[in-house]
Amino acid sequence: MSLLVLGLSHRTAPVGLLERAALTGDAPRRLLHAAAAAAPVGEAALVSTCNRIELYTDVDKFHAGVDELSVLLAEHTGVSIEELTAHLYVHYEDRAVHHLFSVACGLDSMVVGEGQILGQLRDGLSLAQEQSTAGRGLNELFQQALRVGKRAHTETGIDRAGQSLVTFGLERVAEATGPIAGKRALVVGAGSMSSLAATTLARAGVSELVIVNRTEDRAVRLAAALADHGAWAVPFADLGSALAGADLVVSCTGAAGTVLSAADITAAAARRSGSTPLALLDLAMPRDVDTEAHGLDGVHVVDLETLAEAAAQTDGAAGALDVEAVRRIVAQEVDSFGSAQRAAAITPTVVALRTKASEVVRAELERLDGRLPELDARSRSELAQTVNRVVDKLLHSPTVRVKQLAGEPGGASYAEALRELFDLDPAAVQAVAGAPVRVPAQAPTPGVARDDRAPPGLRAPPAPRTDAQHPYRARPG
Repeated sequence: MSLLVLGLSHRTAPVGLLERAALTGDAPRRLLHAAAAAAPVGEAALVSTCNRIELYTDVDKFHAGVDELSVLLAEHTGVSIEELTAHLYVHYEDRAVHHLFSVACGLDSMVVGEGQILGQLRDGLSLAQEQSTAGRGLNELFQQALRVGKRAHTETGIDRAGQSLVTFGLERVAEATGPIAGKRALVVGAGSMSSLAATTLARAGVSELVIVNRTEDRAVRLAAALADHGAWAVPFADLGSALAGADLVVSCTGAAGTVLSAADITAAAARRSGSTPLALLDLAMPRDVDTEAHGLDGVHVVDLETLAEAAAQTDGAAGALDVEAVRRIVAQEVDSFGSAQRAAAITPTVVALRTKASEVVRAELERLDGRLPELDARSRSELAQTVNRVVDKLLHSPTVRVKQLAGEPGGASYAEALRELFDLDPAAVQAVAGAPVRVPAQAPTPGVARDDRAPPGLRAPPAPRTDAQHPYRARPG
């Protein structure tokens, strides 16, 4: 497959832009279907989290793939293509695999080493499977990425270098408003991030734990799971009262607009007792807490923008040896995956070659039967076995060797050579593979005219197998 990754994340775009580009409601599914339906795309998967939006696709045309996917991303996020271009990155083939494996290990996360990304990648794969946009290639790739992520967490101490975004956020809250233990906590939302927040707060020893969600049944289920810690759910209509009775609020909903307005927060802060400020940890994208809350008296807000700044200051300070160990694992796994994919890609061609050889032998034996009708059955059988042995011996060494060579960089050329030298029917190869024969998409050399459908301002991409100079900034790993 020719893997192309196009996206933006906290490393390339400001939080404000990520917030505007956030995909909510049915938008992820619609973008996924649109990407899969694009002419250059064979398969598609989407990874959409609070700090990244990435399309993983199998393409047969590099330029057209980048151009069409970037336009689709702009259309479905509502951010103009001109504004997006400055923040998008592109990874291609081995570099794209390296990027995904690095993401799976938490190396590209806001909080380096966090393990939540594995669940988010699994969600992205599940969505692509449910919508039938991921074929064998992306399924194998994502499954391997999940295995690499698990290996990194098992074989290294990367967990010590990183934390969940929830834990990291609560530490920032504690620095400003005091220990979490003993606080009255309110969790707004009942999704995976909210569930993690509620569990973390319960373990931290909060004195009260209230869950509020628009769908009350989900809040009730989450509260029931934490009943041993005294958690309970209240209707969303009582959010204002719950807000006034809390010392700490963690909000992470999937709402498209503000959930906690400045007016509601002001009213809650005025009704509170105690000298410590009302702490608000907003982990939603787009944000749940009104931006005006940052300037309110008696209120302290920590959101993704705050966390991004804090993460940048602490990046690389701890766990450097573990991070380096994970990078070595990623490099090793990328090499192994690439070799296995290249070797597997030539198998249909080898099978088609052997099938053609068998058909030639069969035809010649039938011709011999017609010319020598006096041969007895035993002689005919011996002749057939002898001819087949000769053909097998002639093909054995070259087919074994070509599989070995195919595992090396540039190995796809060996399959093409076999098809050309032995005049193999592409349809026969396709029948063995169960999918169309796709020549890997080649990024043309600089100066080659781009597709007319490219968005304004794009230059030609780099030479084959590199993306370092593409106008969409290629990112390490």
